[in-house]
Amino acid sequence: MPSAATAAPKRVLLAAPRGYCAGVDRAVQTVERALELHGAPVYVRKEIVHNKHVVEELSKRGAIFVEEETEVPEGAMVVFSAHGVAPAVHDNAAARSLRTIDATCPLVTKVHVEARRFAAQGYTIVMIGHEGHEEVEGTMGEAPQSIVLVQTVDEVPALEVSDPEKVAFITQTTLSVDETAEIIGALRSKFPAIVSSKSDDICYATTNRQIAVKQLARECDLVLVIGSTNSSNSNRLVEVAREHGAASHLIDNHTQVEEDWLEGIETVGITSGASAPEELVESLVNFFRDRGADDVSELRTVHEDVRFMLPKEIREELAARA
Repeated sequence: MPSAATAAPKRVLLAAPRGYCAGVDRAVQTVERALELHGAPVYVRKEIVHNKHVVEELSKRGAIFVEEETEVPEGAMVVFSAHGVAPAVHDNAAARSLRTIDATCPLVTKVHVEARRFAAQGYTIVMIGHEGHEEVEGTMGEAPQSIVLVQTVDEVPALEVSDPEKVAFITQTTLSVDETAEIIGALRSKFPAIVSSKSDDICYATTNRQIAVKQLARECDLVLVIGSTNSSNSNRLVEVAREHGAASHLIDNHTQVEEDWLEGIETVGITSGASAPEELVESLVNFFRDRGADDVSELRTVHEDVRFMLPKEIREELAARA
């Protein structure tokens, strides 16, 4: 039994959907399958997904994570992360005779295709995203002379383009839905002729997890988001929870929960970013059960059933060995 001095929420509410999206599941499976098929080491450019736990587990199995493809020994196998890479990375890999497996999320690939299409049609492309994020670097690398980056709505008024009648916008897939809508609104006001793709670039999983955490925040005093600090979509979940009335913190796992967060908390909500495995959620739930939480339930807002096929290189190898 928990002691009287131990802060212990009585109710735990789990957001649904939460955790792995189809693109992350595909990317992690890609590295696992590559290790099974080809043995260690398998090199991975950047973190395969932005989660410290996942990277550590794959490292134990023989994955070697590098910052750049130029660090991979000539002729070795390298997996490109779910966030996508610029064409120059593919060129460098080919020059080093690397065997490549591209685990870019198909929804990120879609944005790359849009960037190439708009650039070919002579548009100035406004990319809404976070500077330095791998996905942004990869996408902007598709047409570096044609793309300008906008991070906040405050940057829009000063934005200058060569032809205001020939502007398009694309977005990073893991942004805040509400904040991005505000930026898009400002862009449409400044450039009435601006165009975009027919479907949103922000991915279904990012959108769904933000919808779920909005509902969670309304029913909880505290929302804990499991995810790593470099995970864009996880950081957005913390922001959304706070914007909708709950205290919220980003944690890698249950060991990072701080006692003072729990003082006076009756109901704690738990969600996880799109690159966080479910076992971390289970450990956090058990942490609260051990402290006396006896009401654990799930708050489902959206049903997800999206799946992506593994990369062609993996599928062909599996078929050849069948």
